[in-house]
Amino acid sequence: MKEIVKLGIILLVVCIVASVALAVTNELTKDQIAKQRELASEEARKSILPSAESFKPIDEGKLQEIISKNDKVAEVYTAYKGDSVVGYTFKTLPSGYAGTVEIMTGIGIDGKVSGVRIGNHQETPGLGANAALPYFYNQYENKGIDTEIEVTKTEPISENQIQAISGATITSKAVTSGVNMAIDTFKEISGK
Repeated sequence: MKEIVKLGIILLVVCIVASVALAVTNELTKDQIAKQRELASEEARKSILPSAESFKPIDEGKLQEIISKNDKVAEVYTAYKGDSVVGYTFKTLPSGYAGTVEIMTGIGIDGKVSGVRIGNHQETPGLGANAALPYFYNQYENKGIDTEIEVTKTEPISENQIQAISGATITSKAVTSGVNMAIDTFKEISGK
C-alpha cells in the first residue's frame, strides 16, 4: 500500500512540474508565435496582391458588419500602392473535409482575383493538402467577379470553373467557397 501511495505522489509531482514547464514555455513564446503568424499573413498578402506596397485592415466597425453577415470571413485588408487603393485581401475560413481551411484571396480593384493561398488546414496529406500547391490554387488567378466560381471534376469548359483535386472534391469545393466568399465581400466593399 505504501508503494502505491509513493508512486502516486511521484506521479503527481511529475505532472505538476510538467504542467508548470508547459505553462512557462507557452507564456514565453506566445508573443513570438503571434509575431510569426502575422509575418506569414503579411507574406501571403504580398504574394496574392503583388502590385500592393502596403496593407491596412479595414475599419473594425465595417469588419464586424461583414462578419455579422458571414462569420466565415476572418479579416479584410485594403491594399495600397502609394495612396491609391489597388485591391483587397480577404481571409476566409470555410469547412473542408477534415476541418477549417484558411483561404487568403487577393482581388484587384479591376475586379479580378489576383491570387489565392491556402494557410492552416488539417486536410488529408497527398489529397486535400494538395490545395496548398500552385497547380491547384493558380487556377483562380484572373477569374472575374461577375460569375460565381464553380468546381468541376473534368477539364474546365467555362471561364468560371476550376478543376477539382482528384480524390479531394470536398477540399476543392471548400477552397472555392472561400474564394467566392471573398468575391462577395469585395462586391459589398467596392460596390461593384
